[in-house]
Amino acid sequence: MSDKSVKAVNKMIRVSPQKINLVAKKIRGMKVDKALTFLKFSTKRISTDVYSTVYSAMSNAENDHFMDIDQLYIKEAYVGQGLKMRRFRPRAKGRGAPIAKYFSHLTVVLAEREEV
Repeated sequence: MSDKSVKAVNKMIRVSPQKINLVAKKIRGMKVDKALTFLKFSTKRISTDVYSTVYSAMSNAENDHFMDIDQLYIKEAYVGQGLKMRRFRPRAKGRGAPIAKYFSHLTVVLAEREEV
């Protein structure tokens, strides 16, 4: 295995980490072309942001590191929690109920898989 890898990070995505992790778990270990096809036809709303991050990592690998895109696979796809905006929802009798709006950070690491 070569130790060359390429990374792309997408920060401050306005979705909770649990929801984006559902999609990130599915694409871990996939070849890049299969992952892009999977994300394009996925019904999850967040799959468009994940698609753009994977595509960005693939472009970085091809243009900056001169890697073969046919041999690329998703080595890591992990999600980190970002900012948590706190808001209040008005309730009866002058009260307010707190709500939290979560942001996420997505990191995708690609590596070349050599054929055996």
